[in-house]
Amino acid sequence: MFSGTLISYRLPWKWTDRRPQLRDRIDPYGFERPEDFDYAAYEEFFSTYLTILTRRAIKWSRLLKGGAGVQKSVTLKRYIRKGVPLEHRARVWMGVSGAQAQMDQNPGYYLHLLQGEKDDSLEEAIRTDMNRTFPDNVRFRKGSDPCLQRTLYNVLLAYGHHNRGVGYCQGMNFLAGYLILVTRSEEESFWLLDALVGRILPDYYSPSMLGLKTDQEVLGELVRTKLPAVAALMDSHGLLWTLVVSRWFICLFVDVLPVETVLRIWDCLFNEGSKIIFRVALTLIKEHQALILEATSVPDICEKFKDITRGSFVTECHTFMRVKTQPKCREICAVYGEGAVTAGTRQKWFEKCRAGDFSLDEAPQSSRPVEVDSDQIETLIVNSQCYTTWKIADILKISKSNVNHLNQLGYVNCFDVWVPHKLSEKKPS
Repeated sequence: MFSGTLISYRLPWKWTDRRPQLRDRIDPYGFERPEDFDYAAYEEFFSTYLTILTRRAIKWSRLLKGGAGVQKSVTLKRYIRKGVPLEHRARVWMGVSGAQAQMDQNPGYYLHLLQGEKDDSLEEAIRTDMNRTFPDNVRFRKGSDPCLQRTLYNVLLAYGHHNRGVGYCQGMNFLAGYLILVTRSEEESFWLLDALVGRILPDYYSPSMLGLKTDQEVLGELVRTKLPAVAALMDSHGLLWTLVVSRWFICLFVDVLPVETVLRIWDCLFNEGSKIIFRVALTLIKEHQALILEATSVPDICEKFKDITRGSFVTECHTFMRVKTQPKCREICAVYGEGAVTAGTRQKWFEKCRAGDFSLDEAPQSSRPVEVDSDQIETLIVNSQCYTTWKIADILKISKSNVNHLNQLGYVNCFDVWVPHKLSEKKPS
């Protein structure tokens, strides 16, 4: 049995590194890239993404300076939605999920579980899945240094002893494997697995899998409400949702979406809970609705649902996560047009007002699209709340006359963004 709980291998790469080797056959997490991997497209994406990663890493270092514990807040939520740097990911996941608190309150508990009474059936079930877990990852192969199979076995065995109502269920091996790659710590991986299986996704992995079945039905009802044409297609072929999305739910998109995209999803999942799974699923289906509706048979539908988990839309994880987490901005854009002013632009206007500069009518700032990526988006829009002009003035600590100045310039507050008066009427449908 593995002695100690720290796995000795280097983090794949830091977001502040100049650039990982993009042409390597093995990706930074140890997974072999497929033979048809589009290196040129990935390099094009990463050339832009690397700039974002570097900027985010600097901001995260400032946020977490001093080694203070991770505390949930509106700012932290916004930062997490934009991605947690790999070097901070374990710490953030442990903090927001409650796993760190559980580990601190139970010192030595993990090692105690490993030294507990043998359970032959549990051990055999886990062993059976060892070679099936990430066969395309060099770190989980026998003979690798370190070989993470033993580490994975320990985490799953300890959890089986800890939660005897669940024991071990297929799918948990993929969750634990990703946790190990991120944390490099058996004990932290164990407590994060407990947060997922025991609290965030209760009854997903129990013998009845009641939670899993229920949530798949909930997704079906959400699709029926939001994407009725897709629901009608499924109904016309008598196709159950479990046949096309069960792996999305039980593996939390592991081995479904690209690694970095999955980790970005998990950033939000640990902080915001299971609603993130529904948002990701709906985003995938909505963005590919036209493709899905081309299907003419059950096998064709199943193949379309595999197709929508591939390609640039899911590889470009930063864009994908912005689409998933910014439905409000998209709605505003659709209703009021691209001339709507973002909360970020508005915040910059307020800063100018504070400094006594009222030259706010100097376009083209007012024509910036709603979906502009700005770190100045503040509490008002993050919380998706509507406030009166006076409440905005109070929250932002500015004078009411400064807010009124925006109205005098011909801007009105709609859905937490300022839009020109000419756009304040909804576009004709």
